[in-house]
Amino acid sequence: MKTLYLDCGMGAAGDMLTAALYELLPEAERKAFLEELDALGLPGVAFRAEPAVKCGITGTHMAVTVDGEEEESFDHHHPHDHDGHGHDHEHPHDHGGHGHDHEHPHDHGGHGHDHEHPHDHGEHGHDHAHHHHHSGLHDIEHIVRGHLALPERVQDDVMAVYDLIAEAESKAHGMPVTEIHFHEVGTMDAIADVTAVCLLLDKLAPDEVVVSPVHVGSGHVHCAHGILPVPAPATATILQGVPIYGGSIQGELCTPTGAALLKHFATRFGEMPAMELQAVGYGMGKKDFPAANCVRAMLGRSADHTDQVLELSCDLDDMTGEELGFAVEELLAGGALDVYTSAVGMKKSRPGTMIQVLCTEADREAMLALLFRHTTTLGVREAKLQRYVLRRSVEAVQTVFGPVRRKTASGYGAERSKYEYEDLAKIAREQGLSLRQVKERLPR
Repeated sequence: MKTLYLDCGMGAAGDMLTAALYELLPEAERKAFLEELDALGLPGVAFRAEPAVKCGITGTHMAVTVDGEEEESFDHHHPHDHDGHGHDHEHPHDHGGHGHDHEHPHDHGGHGHDHEHPHDHGEHGHDHAHHHHHSGLHDIEHIVRGHLALPERVQDDVMAVYDLIAEAESKAHGMPVTEIHFHEVGTMDAIADVTAVCLLLDKLAPDEVVVSPVHVGSGHVHCAHGILPVPAPATATILQGVPIYGGSIQGELCTPTGAALLKHFATRFGEMPAMELQAVGYGMGKKDFPAANCVRAMLGRSADHTDQVLELSCDLDDMTGEELGFAVEELLAGGALDVYTSAVGMKKSRPGTMIQVLCTEADREAMLALLFRHTTTLGVREAKLQRYVLRRSVEAVQTVFGPVRRKTASGYGAERSKYEYEDLAKIAREQGLSLRQVKERLPR
C-alpha cells in the first residue's frame, strides 16, 4: 500500500504542504511540475522553489509571486496570517493588482500569524499598499472550474477545501455561507497554494494519507475583531475531530488553509505507520523557531493494512422501523464506516433491535451525538476493534457509456474489482436500462 505520512509537529500551512509534497516528486519531474503550475491559468501567478535551511535541515520554501511580487512581512502590532508563520500588519495590500482590503490575516507558513482568513505563503512582508478583492465562494468556483486547466477530480478537491473554510468562517462570524467573503484566501496566490497541494496529491496518488496530531501553537492572534486565542476560531472549527495540541511555541502554527487541506485529504490521524520509506520532503516556513519550522512528508509502502476502529452499540425496544431506518441513514451520512442492526431479545421478554456503528476514533464524538439525537437510547457501549483491510484504488475505465469508475481491492492473496454503483445507476436511468444490462456492456 502506498502510504503518505505528514508530520505536523510544527503545524501546517498551504505553502509548507506544497513544498513538502513537491520534494517527494522525482528530481527529474520537479521542473516540469513548476512549469505545469505556472501554465494553469492563474493570472500573473508564478511558482518558485527556493532552498531553505531550518535548524540545520535543508528543505524547500515554495514562493508564489503575483505579477512578480511576493508577499513579505514586517512587524507591527497586528499580525496577519501568512504561511510563513508570523506577520504583523493590518494594512491594505496590493498584491500585483489583486487587492483585498484585509483586516484579516493570511495563511503563510511562518507561524505566529494573526488572522482568521488564510493565505498560504511563507512569512512575507510588503511596504506597498494593497487592495485585494474579497471573493465569495461562487467567485472562487468560477476561477477554479471555469479558468484552470485542471482535471475535474482536482477541481473537486480544491472546492472541497474551500467549502471547509467557508463553513468554518460562517460559523465563526455567525453568517450564512453565501455571505462569506474570503479575504486573503480568495486571492490568486492563495488559490495557487490550495491548487498546488491538490494537484501534487493527485500526482503522488497515495492509497492512504496518515497525518500526525497537529501542533497548533499557543498564545493569541490579533485581528480587526480583537485579540483571539490560538487556534483562531475558523481553524478550531475545521480541526474538530482532529487530535491537536499546543506547546511552548508562541504563535499560530496551523493556519485555516493548512487545517482544511489536512482535514480533506487525511485518511486518518495518528502515529506514523510501519512502512518501507521511499522519499522524504521538507516544506519550510519562513520564520525561525527553536524547532525546525517545517512540515515533513514521508512516502513509502506499508504492508497489507490493519487499523483500529470503534464499534459503538446500543439496544432499543421503543422505536419504529421508520425511526430506526432514519437513524441509520443519518449515521452513514455523518461519516460512519458502517451501520447495521440486529434483532435481540431484551429484558422483560421484549423483542428489540441492537444498532452497531463502526467509526474511526476521530469520529467518535460526532457518532455519539447522532446516536443520542436520533435514537431513544440512554447509553452507548464502545469497543475497540482491529480491522484488516485490502488495498483499494479507483480508476476511470473508458466504456461505451463514457468513463465509469471501477474500484479494485487486493491483498492477502486476493484481488477483486467492481464498478461504482452510483455510476451504474446513473447510466441505467439515463439509458432506460437495468443495472444488469449496463454491467453486461462494460469491460470485464
